[in-house]
Amino acid sequence: ECPGTGSAQAGRAAACQGCPNQGLCAAGAAGPDPAEAAELRARLRAVRHTVLVLSGKGGVGKSTFSALLAHGLAADETKQVALLDIDICGPSIPKIMGLEGEQVHQSGSGWSPVYVEENLGVMSVGFLLSSPDDAVIWRGPKKNGLIKQFLRDVDWGEVDYLIVDTPPGTSDEHLSIVQYLSATHIDGAVIVTTPQEVSLQDVRKEINFCRKVKLPIIGVVENMSGFVCPKCKNESQIFPPTTGGAEKMCQNMNVSLLGKVPLDPQIGKSCDRGQSFLAEAPESPATLSYRSIIQRIQEYCEQHHFQEEKIM
Repeated sequence: ECPGTGSAQAGRAAACQGCPNQGLCAAGAAGPDPAEAAELRARLRAVRHTVLVLSGKGGVGKSTFSALLAHGLAADETKQVALLDIDICGPSIPKIMGLEGEQVHQSGSGWSPVYVEENLGVMSVGFLLSSPDDAVIWRGPKKNGLIKQFLRDVDWGEVDYLIVDTPPGTSDEHLSIVQYLSATHIDGAVIVTTPQEVSLQDVRKEINFCRKVKLPIIGVVENMSGFVCPKCKNESQIFPPTTGGAEKMCQNMNVSLLGKVPLDPQIGKSCDRGQSFLAEAPESPATLSYRSIIQRIQEYCEQHHFQEEKIM
C-alpha cells in the first residue's frame, strides 16, 4: 500500500520499492519548499477555482473535455477562464483550441497566455515547439520544472476558473501539479472515462491516486456513452459497458457520476478545425449533456469555495 505523498514514510516504505516516483517522494517533494510555496501563492492568489481533468487511460477524450469545459465556462462573459495543458509529451490543446502556430510572448509580468477569446487564455508546451510534430523527449525532472514554470511564470491575471488538462495515468506530472498547487488550493478533479472495463480499471487507479494525495474528486464523466444514428435514431453501444459502465463503478467507489456524453462525429470534426463543438452544435444531445455536466462542476466549485470561506 502506497503511504501517500504527504506521509513521513513517502518514498521510504517497503511498498515504495520499485515505484517510479520513489525518488521524488523520498526527496521530500510532497510539497514545495516555503520560499517556492510563497512564490506560487503570490502568482496564483487571483485564481478563484482550480479544476484538474484526469483520465486513467489515453484516448478517452480528456483533452476534448478540458477544452469544452473551458469553452462552456467562458460562455459567461463575466467569467475569466484559463486552460493549462500539462500533457508535456502529447500537447493537443493548441490544435483543439484553434491555436496551432501561436507562440508564447514574454512581458514584464511573465509569460502571456495565448487568448482564444478575451476571457479565455491558454498555455501549453505546444506553443514552445518549433513544429507540432516535434517529439518532447524529456525525463521527469525537466517535465516537473516546466509545470512549475507554467504556474509560477505565466501571468494569468484575475481568473475565475483554471482548468488543468493532464496526461493519462498517475505519474510525475500528476504528482507535481498536486504538490505545487498544494501551496494554494485545488477545488478538485474531474475524471474522464469510457464505458468499457478496459478503461474503468485504470480509472479505479486514478480514484485511488486522488485519495492517496488528498485530491478531492468532483466526479466522473462517462464519455462516448452510446451513439444515436442521426438518420434512423437507433442507439448503438460502440463501447459496451460490460461491467456496468461508469455508473456502476461510481456506486461501488462512492464517487459522483457527473454525466454521460454520447458519441457525436461532429465533436471530432470541431476539434480538428479548432472550433467549439458547443457553439457549432448547440442542440446536439452531446452538447446538452456537456452543459449539464459543466453546471454541476460550477455548483460544486461554488459550494467548495463557500465552505472554505466558512472555515477561514
